[in-house]
Amino acid sequence: MKSSMTAEQELPAQPGALGGRPGAGTTPVALMELTTGFWRFKVLAAGVELGLFTLLDRLGEADAARIGAELGLNARPVRMLLACCTSLDLLEREPDGHGAARYRNAPVAAEFLVEERPHYFGGFVRYSDRYGYPGWARLTEALRTDRPTTWDPDAQESAFVTADPAILEGFWGAMFTLSSFTAAALGEAYDFTRHRRLLDVGGGAGAFPVSLCRRHPHLRATVLDLPRVAAMARAKAAELGLSESIEAAEGDFLRDPELPAGHDVILLSMILHDWDEKTGRRLLEKCWAALPSGGAVVICELVLDDDESGPAPAALMGLNMLVETRAGHNWTYAEYADWLTAAGFGPMTVLPLDAAGANAALVARKP
Repeated sequence: MKSSMTAEQELPAQPGALGGRPGAGTTPVALMELTTGFWRFKVLAAGVELGLFTLLDRLGEADAARIGAELGLNARPVRMLLACCTSLDLLEREPDGHGAARYRNAPVAAEFLVEERPHYFGGFVRYSDRYGYPGWARLTEALRTDRPTTWDPDAQESAFVTADPAILEGFWGAMFTLSSFTAAALGEAYDFTRHRRLLDVGGGAGAFPVSLCRRHPHLRATVLDLPRVAAMARAKAAELGLSESIEAAEGDFLRDPELPAGHDVILLSMILHDWDEKTGRRLLEKCWAALPSGGAVVICELVLDDDESGPAPAALMGLNMLVETRAGHNWTYAEYADWLTAAGFGPMTVLPLDAAGANAALVARKP
């Protein structure tokens, strides 16, 4: 006898199952977005590599035919690229009333993806495309071997030893931009008026001192970094007319037995995640020894929640440390608090930050 059940009744939806009937519970949409996430990055990387955004800045706006002719692309691929960039809010599309359209940079592209602009971010895109993307393609290998995949730790001192100098220069420029916005968020969250001398450990080209000294004219800052990077910090300070406020000291904060004295606040921005726990604890001990009583250490990082369930930017940056470093890790609030206490600092204060480079500033004082 034929069953009176309908097809829908015979195949009931299973709660939470991908195999349930359409519209009943969980679907694979989120998995599709995760799986194809690299498509978005490669669209951005291709646009930067081709010079699309710099071209549109020069032209103001243009149709697909003009863009294709300028970039040397046939009609089919340029149409696809423009559709993708528009869908990702990198470009704006204006119909011309005749069945075609003209394209121009969206605000985020105009600000960050046009070469020679002060906040050009394309250097980081290029570095990620050239080195980070291939390294992440070998993520399973990194997980199984506990070794970086963007460089060979048996043959190189770091990922930057053999990097293309032009790509590396663009990377440092983009890091200055990224750090400038994080520094602005820190300046809003923490009161530096109580301090007179800032030491930025591993401060790169000096984005934090530039932002903080502009905000607080009384503040004087020292960038501590390797010689070639310290030279970049001096040049940037001179370029911006801040040489009287910002100086650079050459040194290796890992190998040098002491940090420079004479500062009442020490900044560690995106530094501790590059190293293992022993190195992090030792660096905080050096900070404690270099500070006077009442001095403060400020840690800016993407910090993991104590249950390690997120947030995603901190968790993913931690995995990036597996791909890019020998022993780096993104640590939890509880771990930082423990390290600071062990080094001799007082209770840790958490200041939430809304920035690409950090979600929190952790502040502790020397009794």
